[in-house]
Amino acid sequence: MQESFDVSSSTGNYTVVAGTNLLERVIAQHSEAIFMVDERLESVLPESITKRILIKANETTKSLECMPEVMLKMREAGANRTSHLVAIGGGVIQDIATFAASTYMRGIQWTYMPTTLLGMADSCIGGKSSINVLGYKNLIGNFYPPVDILIDMAFIKTLNEEQVVGGLYEAAKICYARGYKQFLEYLNESPSFPMNSDNAQRVIVHALKTKKWFIETDEFDQNERLLLNFGHTFGHALEAGTDFGISHGIAVGIGMVVAVEYAKTSGLLSPTGISHAEHLIQHVKSMLGDGLEKVITNPPKIDLALIMEKFNNDKKHRTEFYRMVVPKGDGELELISESRTDAVRNRIKLAYQVGLADIGYANY
Repeated sequence: MQESFDVSSSTGNYTVVAGTNLLERVIAQHSEAIFMVDERLESVLPESITKRILIKANETTKSLECMPEVMLKMREAGANRTSHLVAIGGGVIQDIATFAASTYMRGIQWTYMPTTLLGMADSCIGGKSSINVLGYKNLIGNFYPPVDILIDMAFIKTLNEEQVVGGLYEAAKICYARGYKQFLEYLNESPSFPMNSDNAQRVIVHALKTKKWFIETDEFDQNERLLLNFGHTFGHALEAGTDFGISHGIAVGIGMVVAVEYAKTSGLLSPTGISHAEHLIQHVKSMLGDGLEKVITNPPKIDLALIMEKFNNDKKHRTEFYRMVVPKGDGELELISESRTDAVRNRIKLAYQVGLADIGYANY
């Protein structure tokens, strides 16, 4: 059964539809569009779609250095101001398509079909692009939502355990950010691996409707929406510090563990807050099953000195202090500012060490 809802933005409402047979729908509706597709998914397109741009979906491609080639491919495909772009793929494709559609000839309309759980349950709404620059994660970007988002549950069966777990970490983050009660309601949807289409649709729609509140309340990341960076500041450093050997969703899950550990070490949590935050962490750990290697094949070695360097250069920080989203008080998330002192850096490093050990990550 299909479900749909609208999201309000400064550029107008856009529609989210979740269900089955939506790939056929988008191809029928936009047969003359330019299709930007993860090259691994080219086979989903019929031969009748001739205007196609195949993208190698990785963190290197999702960079400012590679964007001129993407723009050239759009020009070669005949894109003009009235063209429609259809993007099919995960978060990397979404970031590239958002940036390309918003800047090509000052902006063209586009439709997005996410194919990863992370894209389906989190990043597909909100309209943000995040582009890497010279090895620094998500240093630039903008806001430019698609006119339609179509979430086809058929893609769920194409995902491996790491991709599902990473997506569920982002979904859990969204719901915990809205409050502990919302997190408990999310757990009632039984988020776990493996997932069938019906279960996945319930989890995805629940997470997206929760995120809808954040992006309609604070579209441009000035206040409430900043709480969705929970796990990201710590997680982005893990991604960049391992040359993206740790995928984004998994890094966010680990990042939440580290953020909770930092809050505990810093004495920011009440006994109730510790209980609520630990419930989230137990959920994160439960997704790893019998061990980290079950989800992440060949976990990369972590150099904590390099991780700290990447953390220091996160774009969300300020000149004199770090900005981090952590649980405080009874477990509610808050954006805090911490001075760039040796004492704070030592607490951050210790949080990484204890958090990594807590999930069984021994390779550092």
